[in-house]
Amino acid sequence: MKLYITTLGDFDMLMENKSIMQDASRSYKLFKLLEYFLTFKNKKLLPEIIIENLWQDQDSMDPKNMIRGQIFRLRQILKDILPSEDYLTITFSNGYYTLEVGKDVILDTDEMEMWIREGDQQLEFDQEKAMLAYRKAIDLYRGGYLTENPYEIWLVPVRSYYKRLYVKTLEKLVDLCSEKGRDEDIVKLCEKAIAIEPYEEMLHKFLIESMLRLGKIQNAHNHLEFMQVAFEKEMGITTTSLMREMQRKIQSYSTDKGELTIKDISKKLDENGVTGPLKCESEYFKLLYNSHKRRRRNDQEDNDYISLVTIDESQEESFEKWQVLMTKVLQNTLRKGDIYTLWNDSQILILLPEVKNGGIDVVEKRIKDYIKNSNGNKYDMTFKFIPIENKTNLDFKDK
Repeated sequence: MKLYITTLGDFDMLMENKSIMQDASRSYKLFKLLEYFLTFKNKKLLPEIIIENLWQDQDSMDPKNMIRGQIFRLRQILKDILPSEDYLTITFSNGYYTLEVGKDVILDTDEMEMWIREGDQQLEFDQEKAMLAYRKAIDLYRGGYLTENPYEIWLVPVRSYYKRLYVKTLEKLVDLCSEKGRDEDIVKLCEKAIAIEPYEEMLHKFLIESMLRLGKIQNAHNHLEFMQVAFEKEMGITTTSLMREMQRKIQSYSTDKGELTIKDISKKLDENGVTGPLKCESEYFKLLYNSHKRRRRNDQEDNDYISLVTIDESQEESFEKWQVLMTKVLQNTLRKGDIYTLWNDSQILILLPEVKNGGIDVVEKRIKDYIKNSNGNKYDMTFKFIPIENKTNLDFKDK
């Protein structure tokens, strides 16, 4: 008979799908001690470390004797609720305590990691089997590790580890679903995940992107608003770089998708009245850059440039104001044929085609002069300009 122990969410011990903890004396201290042993199962633990992690605020003339007493009582509870000592055994040897876990014990954390390994192994050979394994893994995550102990310091790294594992596995599953066009599945997966981890930004990102691909633009907009309100209310966060990225994506999707005549298309594509450079999203910038590079001949002169403008990361609190300033600067200094994007919070990429006869120095001076006249010298930033050659390779990993 198997003993199944759940730690992802509520702590419980089950046999034949029935909890056996209802027959136990629910001493908070004793079960906190059991949870500690289970977290570090099959490892040698010094009594002093156990005391420091669990009862450092307890005043005791003889702490070692106190822990001996607690472990004695825990052993008695395990003896009462388990059919035999082969399941969970607490031993003491050479000054160390160890919880030995028997072969008939299954922990949900071990099972979760087992299914993730299975998914990773199947990924190259059978994506459907990999997806099934990943689904089984994330279904085991019903909440943070031992959520009933939210303030225990020793649990922080363990809890963070399983949360990261959960989100990373969900990301793998989302990527596979996306490749197969299963956006409805992604929406369901993310809605369930957000109910468990409501303040994990990546889950909201996956959900919004899937809604957009499904054409549910208003749903995506509504969810972003919900996300912003929830983050501000619970965490005091009004906006993040990811929220701003999602806002830009939603705006780019908010176009009329009805039937068009050729005249309608001409009107929508016409840029009458636009005189400044083109500001675009980072994904579109990549497309334009690579399209521009493809058109270059091998013997063409190096008159095309790519520029990277970076603000020092120590000025993080000024990122938003800096972006507003630089948008104004570039709109007033670049040409109509130039293209730029807010690559991330602290960097801007600029594509400068057909800059001849040392004109790049003129461009840089014009930008810097405008910044100076706009009282923007308070920002510590760097400018880099490199010519675009056929061998130039931008991997766009700065984002």
